[in-house]
Amino acid sequence: MLSDSGAVVGVLLAGGRSTRFGADKLLQPLADGTPMALVAARRLIAVCPHTVSVLRSEQSALHRLLRELAIDVRTDRACELGIGSSLACAVRASRDAAGWLVALADMPFVDEATVRAVAVALHEGAEIVAPVYGGRRGHPVGFSRRCFAALASLRGDTGARRLLDDEARSLMLIEVDDPGILCDIDRPSDLRTAAGEPPSG
Repeated sequence: MLSDSGAVVGVLLAGGRSTRFGADKLLQPLADGTPMALVAARRLIAVCPHTVSVLRSEQSALHRLLRELAIDVRTDRACELGIGSSLACAVRASRDAAGWLVALADMPFVDEATVRAVAVALHEGAEIVAPVYGGRRGHPVGFSRRCFAALASLRGDTGARRLLDDEARSLMLIEVDDPGILCDIDRPSDLRTAAGEPPSG
């Protein structure tokens, strides 16, 4: 395994069940034929070469694809317990990191420049960093090492939002010209909208 010491580690959250999509959305090809999760993964590892992803045991196809990108893929029951447990598992697996840049595998339209800006803010000493577009906060979100205990203790479906909303913590917001930070793909219609296609039916 790559050493985490002094580096910001990427965390690709990809263990969901795609229930609203009707199929495994993370393997859904985008316009160029690349599966959605791989597009998001490539942008993350371009900035964070050491990236961790925690998957469910049945996600064998995605496991193989992410391993081919040299992502540190873990198979863990944490995914069954919810996004908070999955994130905690990834953070504990990289406990020596200087911080964590948490990205969602169903958000493939985030600009690499945005991912890099969040990482730079962490390197420069920010505690928590999030991008903002049109007055709305989006992803990916960066957490410094000071957040380790809180992240590592997350459970169930309670994600890291409570850290962002904790007034005792310092949250840096970065204005970006990147609507992709708000574009998560939950349904096939979301993908069509992101591609600029007219609504069906």
